Amino acid sequence: MKTCNDESSGLGSASMANLPVVAYVLLWFPLSSETFIFREVMQLMACGLPVRIFTMYGKKLVGCSREMRSFPEQVHRMGVRAVGSVFSAFLRWLRRDPRMVWRLLRRGFFRRMRNLESLGENLWCFIAGFRLAEMCLEHGVRLIHAPWANGPATAAWVASRLTSIPFAFTGRAGDIYPEDGLLHEKSADALFIRTNNQANVDWLRRFCPRGQEHKVHAIYNALTFSPKGQCDIAMRPPYHLLAVGRFVRTKGFPDLLTAMARLRRENVPVCLTLVGDGKWRHKLVQMRNRLGLQQTVSMPGFIPHDQICDLMLHHDLLIMPSVVHANGDRDGIPNVIMEALAHAMPVIATDVCGIGEVVRNEETGLLVPQRDPRALADAIRRMLADRSLSVRMALAGRSLVLELFDTKRNIGDLMRLYTEECDRYWQMHCPKRH
Repeated sequence: MKTCNDESSGLGSASMANLPVVAYVLLWFPLSSETFIFREVMQLMACGLPVRIFTMYGKKLVGCSREMRSFPEQVHRMGVRAVGSVFSAFLRWLRRDPRMVWRLLRRGFFRRMRNLESLGENLWCFIAGFRLAEMCLEHGVRLIHAPWANGPATAAWVASRLTSIPFAFTGRAGDIYPEDGLLHEKSADALFIRTNNQANVDWLRRFCPRGQEHKVHAIYNALTFSPKGQCDIAMRPPYHLLAVGRFVRTKGFPDLLTAMARLRRENVPVCLTLVGDGKWRHKLVQMRNRLGLQQTVSMPGFIPHDQICDLMLHHDLLIMPSVVHANGDRDGIPNVIMEALAHAMPVIATDVCGIGEVVRNEETGLLVPQRDPRALADAIRRMLADRSLSVRMALAGRSLVLELFDTKRNIGDLMRLYTEECDRYWQMHCPKRH
């Protein structure tokens, strides 16, 4: 799938011939819930960028599409089977450069993290960074990039400090809210920082040393799919609502169930398809049953990404009731919003983080305050009662999404960011080798 060429990426033929080898460092790859990262990798590779994939954990292919399962390149995985090689690499670096290793341990190993899960992830990724360093040297990597700011960026940071290969990371949502215990160090040492929405820019600049705030770049994701058509927007009772997301605390699905109970009491003929799975599944099922919504709310479980678009064509509205958790954890811009709007599907969402950059109230959808089931129910009732308003906003949303998340432009911007920053670094630090 070609998505760019020399002209559209802004890179001349000479530059295309000398593109740097870029390491993408993740916990898992591919991962069913990270289709946007899978697409980003595929699109960069289609533009000619030599991408090498390194994962901190083993395989996790449950729910992955056929395309994801047949990823054409080798994935260099760590995890349980790599424990021996990881600790052997740590010992080799300790013998080779003990001062650097102890300096890294003091700066990054004994750090307080937000919870035990985050602590365990960071400790493993820190140690795995020593093996990652060796593999990056073996593969001629010129830039190490972590698409998440937490554990993967920790491994990238360690590998960069050991090898002097520059590293960068992308900060998105729960990986930077609340801040990772090493975010200051990683931000100070990163060649650049990318984020995928404007709302994160000022937050990430807080962690950069004074005078380096310019290293934060906002580049939206590219669309992860080709729209299959336009939503029917039938708007005939019973009205069909759709919500999609991981069953976790930041999605706000309890507020949506409460809103559904309110609509049911008011005799509004609505039914909801709540798609997803996760830690809160049992809690949400119990809440649905307690509210007497078994006949109104369907919970089919996880549905592969390539089937979600079919669902969108035959539902009336998408509801995205995201919330900010007490510790600061939040969504960035849920990809399902862009997917819905690209299909001209009306959207109601909460005004959290970067959502308002896409769902512009009264223009491309309706925004309501977070944690307000009554406001959510009122917005649903309003949109169902005014089909012309819903259609107008959905079509405006489709135009906005196709503009903001244009694949050629955004992948071209990423290509330029990677190549220009990498080129500048190597010219400065190793001009003869460059």
